[in-house]
Amino acid sequence: MKKLLRFLFSLILVFLIGFFLAGGTNAIRPGTLDRIHELTQPAPSAQRETPREVSPSGAGESQDPNLWDRTKRFLFLQQAIERRLPRAGYVKLADVPDDFTNAIIAVEDNRFYTHHGFDVEGIMRATLVNLQHGEIEEGASTITQQLVKNLFLSHERSFGRKAEELVLALDVEARCSKDEILELYLNTIYFGSGYYGLYDASIGYFGKKPSELALPEAAMLAGLPNAPSLYSPYEDFLMAKKRQFIVLDAMVRNGFITKAIAEDAKIAPIYLAH
Repeated sequence: MKKLLRFLFSLILVFLIGFFLAGGTNAIRPGTLDRIHELTQPAPSAQRETPREVSPSGAGESQDPNLWDRTKRFLFLQQAIERRLPRAGYVKLADVPDDFTNAIIAVEDNRFYTHHGFDVEGIMRATLVNLQHGEIEEGASTITQQLVKNLFLSHERSFGRKAEELVLALDVEARCSKDEILELYLNTIYFGSGYYGLYDASIGYFGKKPSELALPEAAMLAGLPNAPSLYSPYEDFLMAKKRQFIVLDAMVRNGFITKAIAEDAKIAPIYLAH
């Protein structure tokens, strides 16, 4: 499977290089591209927020890279990732409670361990739901896609940026194990209130190391990356609790916990660090 992914990645990379050199992103009407892009994104009220300009890990690009920079990033992806990882507070996946990783997978990407960087079923479902409602109700980005967006890409809505995201996601899947991808994601995602990465968020919100998180706290934290400013318990505790309920229900649907355990977690007290 790894060899197949590398082969597919190479084909797509060759196509994209030729596509960009030929000015291919101008060949499709921008309005059409925006509409296609929007139909597979989260609703505006829950747009994923990653304020790159203040990211301590160096995630994101301050300037748009040129074609050569993009090509180097594809070819030397692991080095590019290393340059953007946090220098302090990095958490190994082995030190993350199962409740937290299960919560993240349940609410963000429940087919994470079976897809190869992008979720065709999720994209089709989200598109049908959005078309049915006539507005953006559901998104389809995988954890791998979110990782490469957080590390490398701008929020520009264009075919070129979406294509680059897809190629990077395939490249990451070809070079890294699923556990490695999940570990990178947990250490670079934005949790709101200025906290980047699981360690800072766990200390900042609950005054605990990630390994000490209980299920109610883990579920609340796992709900934040979808819309950090909206769901941060320091901004709106009631919204954070509602999101926690959604996460716990998702864990039940995906078989990670029983309904009884979820109901107990919903009524358990939450004590914030300040």
